[in-house]
Amino acid sequence: MSAPGNRSRKLLARGVTLAVALGLWFVPVPEGLTPKAWHLFAIFGSAILSVILAAFPLLTAATIALAATVLTGTVAPAKAFGGFANGSVLLVVIAFLVARGVVKSGLGRRLSYMVVSVFGRSTLGLAYSIFVTDAVIAPAFPSNTARGGVLFPIVLSLAQSGGSRPEDGTSKWMGAYLMFCGMASLSVSSALWLTATSANPIGVEVGRTFGLFIGFGSWFLAASVPTLVAIVLLPLMLYKVFPPEVKKTPAAPGAAREALRAMGPLSRDEKVVSVAFVLMVAGWVLAGTLKLDLTAVAFAGLGGLLATSVLTLEDISREGDTLATFLWLAVLFALSGQLNEMGFMGYVGERLATRLEGVSWPVAYVALVGLYVLIHYLFVSQSSQVLALFGVFLDVGIRTGVPKGVLAFALLFASSYFSTITPQGGSQNVIFVGSGYLTQGELYRLGLLTTSFSLLVFLVVGTPWLLFVAR
Repeated sequence: MSAPGNRSRKLLARGVTLAVALGLWFVPVPEGLTPKAWHLFAIFGSAILSVILAAFPLLTAATIALAATVLTGTVAPAKAFGGFANGSVLLVVIAFLVARGVVKSGLGRRLSYMVVSVFGRSTLGLAYSIFVTDAVIAPAFPSNTARGGVLFPIVLSLAQSGGSRPEDGTSKWMGAYLMFCGMASLSVSSALWLTATSANPIGVEVGRTFGLFIGFGSWFLAASVPTLVAIVLLPLMLYKVFPPEVKKTPAAPGAAREALRAMGPLSRDEKVVSVAFVLMVAGWVLAGTLKLDLTAVAFAGLGGLLATSVLTLEDISREGDTLATFLWLAVLFALSGQLNEMGFMGYVGERLATRLEGVSWPVAYVALVGLYVLIHYLFVSQSSQVLALFGVFLDVGIRTGVPKGVLAFALLFASSYFSTITPQGGSQNVIFVGSGYLTQGELYRLGLLTTSFSLLVFLVVGTPWLLFVAR
């Protein structure tokens, strides 16, 4: 499309966004909501719409939304700016910087050569290696954001070693496909294990109030069949709808082995990064037992890399994309949290769910799970949605006759796989989004496709299995 055509389309998108924002702002406030809750929804929803319509980049939309919420008195400044001190947001930023150390030192390249030497005959094989690696390490990580910090430098090095770099215009060679596979992998592997993300234990605790007692083994049994099917099918589905330009690399394994020999033994910087990385991973794994803060562990690792000059202040000063990511994630995290705190999320979930009372339980079951997934467009945190809506949806489903064990697991699994529905749908996504390999349009399109596909797998494959093991 020509430049004038692009400008016209962008102006139209901005006009539509503004009209929607003003329309929502000035319509009568629905009964049961405060004016501030409704006005915050008008701002937040319009900001997300502007990104979907390509009216504004995500950072621009987020900063305008933040200014609007404070200047209109909708949200107090301290709460609107609270996302900048959020531990999960900071963890994402530190994971970015540590990942750069892994790449700069050469350790990422060495790891990528090792993976390529085994799985590298095709880009699809590399994708499966990402999914399998993530599924294996997931039970040891109570934070999928921390796990993303482990996977990202490996995926980044795989893409770069294949010659795929955003700055060269070669993102689509393989890097864009592998980056989204990393996001998709984190979403489904988090459903496989009770300990794979903090949202899972939160849901289990809420389930106790309904007489549900879910342990590590019963969770894995219920999740195993649908999740493993999703892990098998998702790389192939993404390969079909978002194919990498480089598909076959028959000479890659041999070349990778030769490159490993040429690299020789570990360099000093690689050894330092390896030690720091192992200590960080160990800290994340043992965080619950030793009562360690995940973000503090990440800061310690970054401090070690800076102290040993593996990373320098000059390296950090080049990380403009990391700063942009920090800004928009902090803003959206804070505003989403305020929507929940003001009661908007619970209001919407309850209104949608109660309309299903009186219908047959299979219809109610499918509708509740589908609505639960769809409403994640309004959330930036998986845990906050579990806290706000899991109990509401489960209660309505039980009252309509849905077997509570089946519905509980279906909603809990959805709380993991819906994280890819938007770029900000899970803080772990942001590490991959910030790589520059994927456009906002691609992220929303692939996010919807991946989430819809996962929903289909967990309904079609997972429901019969849950009726067998969890009824």
